[in-house]
Amino acid sequence: MSKFTKMINQADVKKDWIVIDASGRTFGRIITEVATILRGKNKPFFTPNVDCGDNVIIINATSAKFTGKKMEDKEYFSHSGYFGSTKTHKMSDMLENNPEKLFRLATRGMLPKTKLGAKMLKNLKVYAGADHPHTAQVKGA
Repeated sequence: MSKFTKMINQADVKKDWIVIDASGRTFGRIITEVATILRGKNKPFFTPNVDCGDNVIIINATSAKFTGKKMEDKEYFSHSGYFGSTKTHKMSDMLENNPEKLFRLATRGMLPKTKLGAKMLKNLKVYAGADHPHTAQVKGA
């Protein structure tokens, strides 16, 4: 038996599809779990330089729970690069109008800031309701 940890490559990775129901769960806890699964840290063969995480589907994104006064106070900023083009979006408005972007921004902050992190983020699918078009990929659904 070898005493070294096996490093896997992209060809050895088998990706599963995991469905997470966000209804009634705390937003930050969901995002932490999702980032861990996307990164592949929940698997015994985690390799930092390989996308070894699973595909994640988040359903019922609009019914996630938030603690404190984040819904009134927290703001997201965007800037196009031109003078005076700073835009501010309240968290409550983003959850109502575009929950996919809210979940994606929060998950992006917990992934590596590299090309590999961008590739991992593509494995995240967020849906406001309970229906999603990936029922064929999910086992036992």
